[in-house]
Amino acid sequence: DTDKDLHDVTSYVIRRVLTGLLILVLLSMLTFVLFNALPSDPAALPCGKNCTPQVIEANRVRLGLDLPLWQQYWEFVKGLFIGRTYGSGTATFACAAPCLGYSFRKGQEVTPLILNALPPTIFLAVGAFVLWMIVGVLLGIYAALRRGRWQEKVTLGAALVGYSFPSFFIGLLLLFFVVIRWRLLPYPSYVPPTENPVQFFQTMLLPWITLALLFAAFYIRLTRNQMLETLSEDYIRTARSKGLSEKVVIGKHGLRAGLTPIVTAAGLDLAGLLGGAIIIESVFSIPGLGRLAVNAVTDSDLPVIVGTVLVAGTIIVIANVVVDLLYAVIDPRVRLT
Repeated sequence: DTDKDLHDVTSYVIRRVLTGLLILVLLSMLTFVLFNALPSDPAALPCGKNCTPQVIEANRVRLGLDLPLWQQYWEFVKGLFIGRTYGSGTATFACAAPCLGYSFRKGQEVTPLILNALPPTIFLAVGAFVLWMIVGVLLGIYAALRRGRWQEKVTLGAALVGYSFPSFFIGLLLLFFVVIRWRLLPYPSYVPPTENPVQFFQTMLLPWITLALLFAAFYIRLTRNQMLETLSEDYIRTARSKGLSEKVVIGKHGLRAGLTPIVTAAGLDLAGLLGGAIIIESVFSIPGLGRLAVNAVTDSDLPVIVGTVLVAGTIIVIANVVVDLLYAVIDPRVRLT
């Protein structure tokens, strides 16, 4: 039985990882094809109004756009693993791995631009995630245990109100009252936590609260519904009849059995935020991945657009694989599917 269980777990992990890798390959191909199918000419974008046929052709050579499409894709994939070179002759310059392209608009490689924008987005997403999971799950359990009482109605009513407001409205409301009117916090100005922890916390607090209010409302309702469904099962009544404490019944038996949809939603929501919280980053002037993507679209910086799309898509695919693997931990029956 032990060998069989180990085989089931191993085959399950291998299947999920291989599926994730296949999706990543398809994602890179699709993104690359869409990038080349756009009506605008990438070779004409860097030179602006001073474009001449000679300049455009030179840019085409520097960007590698003079190569056949399949070879362009091969150079792109090769750049991700071993780096690549742009241009020819004395105009050759190298792009170190992982090379996501070169932005002639900014005169920089795309990878450092994304790596600089990624930490603020990670801090924003993880901080908000911790807040909304704690508040959402705890209040969801509380509402389930107070079913039919006024506490449940107040909790669900507050969740519905929080879920109804768009994120930019909540963010602007907090910004106006907390920062401008009451002056409880200084105006947001992002700095890394290693540089100034106090200023970092002051800048990130309102964005965390904004996202937590929005997402916690959903998790309150989700957790409540899952707990109500689980607590009505026969094995929960059996656990209570055996004299187990309510804390053990709810935490060990009730919550774990209802974790699967919560884990699914949490993994995908966190991955979505790691791909860039465009609106919140813009409202609070956070130089994250979402803001980088918006600026790239505004400037028609196609290499940066492709890079951010690939990074965001990769994060979501990896999150899906991790969620699938967590299923096997929460519910061993999943390993057999």
